[in-house]
Amino acid sequence: MNDTPPKAPPLYPKSHLLAASGIAALLSLALLVFPSSDVEAKKTNLALELDTPADQLKQEQDAQNQNKATDETTVSPFAQIDNGADEPEDTAKTEPQALPAAAEAVVAAKNPGHKEIVVSKGDTLSTLFEKVGLPPAAVHEVIASDKQAKQFSQLKNGQVLQFELTPDGNLKQLHSKINDLESISLSRTDKGYTFTRDVSKPNVRTAYVHGVINNSLSQSAQRAGLNHSMTMDMANIFGYDVDFAQDIRKGDEFDVIYEQKVVNGKTVGTGNILSARFTNRGKTYTAVRYTNKQGNTNYYTADGNSMRKAFIRTPVEYARISSMFSMGRKHPILNKIRAHKGIDYAAPRGTPIKATGDGKVILAGRRGGYGNTVIIQHGETYRTLYGHMQGFAKGIQNGSSVKQGQVIGYIGTTGLSTGPHVHYEFQVNGVHVDPLGQKLPMADPIAKSEKQRFMQESQPLMARMDQEKATMLASSKR
Repeated sequence: MNDTPPKAPPLYPKSHLLAASGIAALLSLALLVFPSSDVEAKKTNLALELDTPADQLKQEQDAQNQNKATDETTVSPFAQIDNGADEPEDTAKTEPQALPAAAEAVVAAKNPGHKEIVVSKGDTLSTLFEKVGLPPAAVHEVIASDKQAKQFSQLKNGQVLQFELTPDGNLKQLHSKINDLESISLSRTDKGYTFTRDVSKPNVRTAYVHGVINNSLSQSAQRAGLNHSMTMDMANIFGYDVDFAQDIRKGDEFDVIYEQKVVNGKTVGTGNILSARFTNRGKTYTAVRYTNKQGNTNYYTADGNSMRKAFIRTPVEYARISSMFSMGRKHPILNKIRAHKGIDYAAPRGTPIKATGDGKVILAGRRGGYGNTVIIQHGETYRTLYGHMQGFAKGIQNGSSVKQGQVIGYIGTTGLSTGPHVHYEFQVNGVHVDPLGQKLPMADPIAKSEKQRFMQESQPLMARMDQEKATMLASSKR
C-alpha cells in the first residue's frame, strides 16, 4: 500500500507566474529610472538648500520664527500676564533665544564691523577685547594712547561698549556711555588714538512735590518723589528750626519746588531746592534760595530773614559730650580744681571737626595743654577754639578764611588729653560762655539794597507753592 499523499495541483498556471515575475521586474526598473515625485521633491529642496547662501537662509528661518512668536504672543491688553509656568520647560528656555539671534544677524548684516558688548560681572577690558576678536596688544595700545583712556578700564556691570572694526579686524573706534549726560570715545587717527568726551547739557525745569509724614521723613519724602540727596538738603535748610531727629511728628507736611534736569524728555537728575515749606507741630517755616549780587547763595524766609544762624551748635556730628562747661571741674590729669571753659565732644580718632561759623583763622598750631589747636575770629564779637586735634585740614593756617561747616581738623589726643575728643570753647567779647546755653545770633538778613530784587524772586515761588497745593487738594477730593 502506497502511503505517499498525492501532489496538490498548482494554484496558478505556470504561464501566469512567469507573467507576474516579468511585470515586477519592469516596475523595479521604472522606479530606478523614474523616481517618485516625493523623492524628487526632497532632492530638489536639498539642492536649493545647498545653493542658497547660509546668511540668507538663516535670515529667512529667523523671520519665520519671529512671525510665529508674534502670532503666538499677541493677546488682549486686558489679558492676565502668563509667566509660562504651565509650559514645557524646554520651550520656555529655548523659544525666547530666537529673537536676540535674529537681531544680531540683522545688525551684523547691516554693519559687520559694529560690535556691542554688555559688561557683566568679572569682565575686564582684556576679556571684552577678546570677545570681539582683538588681540591683547590692542588693549595696551588703547590704554597707553591717552591718560583719560584709562576710564575705559573702569567698567560697571551693565555698561555697553561699542566697537567699530576695520575690514581687516583692527579697532577703528571705541565708544561707551558713562551716564545719561556723558559718553567717551576713542578714535584711530594717523597719529594713534584720540580721546573725546561728550557731555550733554540738560534742560532745567522746575518741579513741585508735596508730602505728608506718616512714618519717617526719608520714607515720606521718597514716596512724595524726593531722592535721598534732596531730602538731606531740605533737612539742612530747616535744620536750625526743626530737630529732624526728635521733633518730627505724624501729620507734618512739606512742599518743595526744585530744579529738574531733563535730556530728550527724560529726567536725568535734580538741581537746587528753589523754595520749600515745612510744617512741624502746627508751625510753618518757609525758605527761598537767593543769590546776591556778590554771588553768595543762602536760604531766607519769605520776608528776607536768614534761615541759618551765625553758628551751628556743635563742631562734630554724632559725638557724645564727655565733659560739660563748668567753672569748678576737677581736671582729670592735673587732679585739681580748674575751670573747664568749654565742652568736650568725644568721638573716634580722625573724626572731622567743623568750624561752627564763618570767620578767619587766627591760630592753627600748638597751644600748651590744648595740643594742636585752631582759633577762629568771627567778626568783632565772637571767637571759637578747637583743641586736642590730631591734625589740621588742608589749607587751614593762620590768616585763612573758613565757612560755617567747613572741616578744619580731626579728632585726636594731643596736649593734656585722656582720650580722643575735641575741646570746644565759645567766647563773646572775650568772655567764655556755655556754647549750649548761649542764644546764638542769626546770620545777616537780605541787604536793604537787594530787598526789592529778592521779593521779586520769592513772591512768585511762594504763590506757586500755594497754587500747586490747592490744585492737588482739590483733585484729591473729586
